[in-house]
Amino acid sequence: MDNKNNTWAVIGIIVAIAAVVASITTAVLLFEKKRREDEELEEYLDSVIS
Repeated sequence: MDNKNNTWAVIGIIVAIAAVVASITTAVLLFEKKRREDEELEEYLDSVIS
């Protein structure tokens, strides 16, 4: 019985780590996309103003 509890605990820890990694990856990708869009907008505005 104790062995099953340990197995579920390890699975729970792995799932929790995977969720944290997925959240961090999503946040990084969203910030990168926003930064890229801001750069493109700045380039566009510079070309229109010039």
